Amino acid sequence: MKKTMLTLGGLLCAAWLSAQSYQKTTHGIRTTVNGVDVEVQFFTPSVVRVVKTPAGKTVEKQSLSVTASPEEVSFKAGEKNGHVVLESKKLRVSLNTVSGVISYKTASGSELLKEQAVDSMFIPFNDAGTPTFNVYQSFRLDKEEAIYGLGQFQNGKMSLRGLKKNLIQTNLEDVSPVFQSTKGYGLFWDNYSPTMFTDDETGTSFRSEVGDCMDYYFMYGGNADGVVACLRHLTGEVPMFPLWTYGFWQSKERYKSQDEVVGVVRKYRDLGVPLDGIIQDWQYWGHNYLWNAMDFTNPLYPRPQQMLDDVHAMNAHMAISIWSSFGPATKPYRELKPKGMLLEFSTWPESGMDAWPPIKAYPSGVRAYDPYNPEARDIYWKYLNNGIFKYGMDAWWMDSTEPDHLSIKPGDYDVKTWLGSFRKVRNAYPLMTVGGVSDHQRAATSDKRVFILTRSGLVGQQRYGSSVWSGDVGSSWENLRKQVPAGLNFSLCGMPQWNHDIGGFFAGQYNFNGRPGSAPRNPLFQELFVRWLQFGVFTPMMRSHGTDTPREIYEFGRKGETVYDAIEKAIRLRYSLLPYIYSTSWDVTHRQSTFMRALVMDFPKDKKGWDRNDEYMFGKAFLVAPVLHAQYTTEKVVRMDENTGWNKENKGTDDKGGPVDFTEKKAAKVYLPEGASWYNFWTGKKERGGQEVDCETTLDIFPLYVRAGSIVPLGPDVQYATEKPWDELVLRVYPGADGSFTLYEDEFDNYNYEKGAYTEIPLSWDDSSRRLTIGKRTGSYEGMIAERNFRIVLPDGTGKTVHYDGKSMNVKL
Repeated sequence: MKKTMLTLGGLLCAAWLSAQSYQKTTHGIRTTVNGVDVEVQFFTPSVVRVVKTPAGKTVEKQSLSVTASPEEVSFKAGEKNGHVVLESKKLRVSLNTVSGVISYKTASGSELLKEQAVDSMFIPFNDAGTPTFNVYQSFRLDKEEAIYGLGQFQNGKMSLRGLKKNLIQTNLEDVSPVFQSTKGYGLFWDNYSPTMFTDDETGTSFRSEVGDCMDYYFMYGGNADGVVACLRHLTGEVPMFPLWTYGFWQSKERYKSQDEVVGVVRKYRDLGVPLDGIIQDWQYWGHNYLWNAMDFTNPLYPRPQQMLDDVHAMNAHMAISIWSSFGPATKPYRELKPKGMLLEFSTWPESGMDAWPPIKAYPSGVRAYDPYNPEARDIYWKYLNNGIFKYGMDAWWMDSTEPDHLSIKPGDYDVKTWLGSFRKVRNAYPLMTVGGVSDHQRAATSDKRVFILTRSGLVGQQRYGSSVWSGDVGSSWENLRKQVPAGLNFSLCGMPQWNHDIGGFFAGQYNFNGRPGSAPRNPLFQELFVRWLQFGVFTPMMRSHGTDTPREIYEFGRKGETVYDAIEKAIRLRYSLLPYIYSTSWDVTHRQSTFMRALVMDFPKDKKGWDRNDEYMFGKAFLVAPVLHAQYTTEKVVRMDENTGWNKENKGTDDKGGPVDFTEKKAAKVYLPEGASWYNFWTGKKERGGQEVDCETTLDIFPLYVRAGSIVPLGPDVQYATEKPWDELVLRVYPGADGSFTLYEDEFDNYNYEKGAYTEIPLSWDDSSRRLTIGKRTGSYEGMIAERNFRIVLPDGTGKTVHYDGKSMNVKL
């Protein structure tokens, strides 16, 4: 956390005020305009912080997201034509000395963004007995520019122009008050209370319920990657995840015994289907009064150490569900309660009974804890460490980190936390609770990288080794479509690790005649699940999960059947891409890149891509266009015959009502961005950019293209991520443009890479000479592969195999 003392009023003596209208400081200027104290600070040449308070008010601002401090930035400040003008090598910031309006230009004078004068920037507000303000600021955007970010919404929108949204954390929507523009700038409104964002014909504004000051950061990156880099500089860089986290994860709500958990892993191994992660959902602690005991008090988990040992013996890893709340019978509750470290509002579960709907006559008494309190975070880790981590648990599934807030009453927001009212810091809850676990695990060991799956996030959370999922979305084609822009906008907030429940969480409507667990044999669910899974191949985490019906591959049929084979093909595709994905992960960590890339990130001049909500880049090579509409069945959930898969309401008429033939060829339209040529990944056919094409699909084939100039490393066929060394890799080279790629390797699951224990092999393609250069390997680590073979393959299938010993070599193709 970053703490800054702002004493903006009463600093300037009368003699100084008579000489000029501002005071130059180490990092910027201070001044007073229209009864408002204003401070402008350069954090870097490209990042400016603006703080405004009522004149004379001393504010101690503690930033929960920002960890950076202002750098020593060379800048000039002076007055000109009624403006105080500050100039760095990247930005020109101008403050109107009459209106107080601040505007931003590039160093060369191009207009970027301008504040709008407002009459009610500070409205006095009594926040649970503490005098403070509602704070407001409006900005003027160009009519044609698009903006992105603000977190993850379930509205299907890519560009956020015209949006009015109350930014508050919920199960399905994760908010971060930050947006970025197609003009190459971003704006981070550093406030954690519920905040109304509005973009309409009158302007673009933030209005927060609580703020002792108005505090925002303007960031000029030049492009979307540059803005992301500015955000991460301010709020924290992204650590490396273990290689195994990028494999396939199996989960459901829920496995009900340790035998079942181990049995699922064993079944995958018996079938020869790759798997790296298994997840244990809730109630391994027993009944609801023991909610989140962080201990195996359920008698069906009698030997937790044996469970972990069995999973590890099969070369798999395990994550387990932990919550930010505790039942009254748990040890953590009994320690936290007397210390005033529980938040007194209703949360999940509402009843101590397992029945549904909840029997509220028997309230659970479960309460969320106060993660803003450092002592409470220590207590949380103490029980987590002693109850679960000691067995060798590999990862955490931190559920309900919004947290769940049920039957909301206005007074709930008056509840006191360590940092003030719940209202004041409400949106930072996930940042604090996830950060508490991450910091403690890092302090406990450097041998196991932190990996946290969680349901909510705030900008800055990327520094804590967390992957945020999109919440308990319903199982439908409409919700599948919404996940694409949800993940893209979340990523544009600087948080690159994002995932989703493959197949959707609530899927009971697909069960035959309501028979639990039968949906995997329903063609309606089969088609949706396969297409959702294919989308999951190209998200940072590939995780199958949901309720009402199982999701394991063997529930969908057997090898040789179309649906089963399509699922296995998608999983194997994911594993073949692990060298590409892991190297992209290093690009994210080391070079501030992004996994899921909205088209505007790589093709900012192609306005046809600005609002595309149905396709994206995965890394710099792949254009992913998931099939987001039913092709074989109907999107409407209708009753299907369990034995034949026929639609009883419309039997025998067409492919939407007759027998479902998943072997038929279909087609989907794909837009290929302008500025590149594209290869169909499956066929090798080359297409020019700037056009929409028809792409042939089958149940196991979906639109997937590779940008010309790309070099894509592919790994061996494995059952788990580290089964085989990468001593025989395929390098797919896609001619048509120059290109490069860096192959990255390390020890895969510790923090030695931070000490330099890793290697990089630079790969470059010169298109005019058709020459691939495999550069000199740099770096080293214990157990590294000293020599290997690369099989270089062109789109037509031709190529050659070369032996590489770490020295630079050229390969003519």
